[in-house]
Amino acid sequence: MAVNNSLMKKTAAQGDGIVTYMAGNEEIRLSPEIVKRYLVSGGGNVTDQEVFMFLQMCRTQHLNPFLREAYCIKYGDRSPATLVVGKETFMKRARRNPDYQGSEAGIIVRDIESGEVKEVPGTVFVKGQELVGGWARVYISGLAVPSYISVPFNEYAGRKSDGSLNGMWASKPATMIRKVALLQALREAFPEDMGGLYGAEEINTVDVEKLPEAPVVVPGTVVEKQPEKEPEQPQEVDEASEAEKALFG
Repeated sequence: MAVNNSLMKKTAAQGDGIVTYMAGNEEIRLSPEIVKRYLVSGGGNVTDQEVFMFLQMCRTQHLNPFLREAYCIKYGDRSPATLVVGKETFMKRARRNPDYQGSEAGIIVRDIESGEVKEVPGTVFVKGQELVGGWARVYISGLAVPSYISVPFNEYAGRKSDGSLNGMWASKPATMIRKVALLQALREAFPEDMGGLYGAEEINTVDVEKLPEAPVVVPGTVVEKQPEKEPEQPQEVDEASEAEKALFG
């Protein structure tokens, strides 16, 4: 999506591009400098336009990138940046919606000998079965039919230049394709809450295994906890002195 350069310049002129918004109960303050120094994954150099897009995604969707609810990923200098949300963001939003009635997801396998294709709950398949896709259902209050999605494995699996699976797609293929199906089902079920948001698992050029999960701490933005005062110790009473006072006044 193209970004209007005049709009970018105007935003930058207003407080050096600082964006302030609420994410849950936290007030978030983001600037292009903070994004470039602390919030870019992948080692690439992001452009001003890519930073602007990330800032606006976080602001409009009320995402906290310091808690890894959003990622700006850039590999090298030529490839475009990828903007995705963290794996827990979809579920958090679904559970906050009063119409959410739960979900189920699994994988689609094909029996190699018979050719039979079936849905399997979870991510376990056995020898003699080929993993061909993922499925998910999201149940919504008031709707007789759940939101259902099935996705083909080969369409989403991340691969190396030689065609072999890469990263998490090689080590946990069933887990990855199940997540893709669930994210798509949740987005379809709640477009107002999740429309326009994509998970890293859905982008086969992103190495999910290398995405950092630990919260980001920006120096100077965390208020240090004040040391607790030691409780006052009760004063000891000199029983002898008290007794003397009682005898001799």
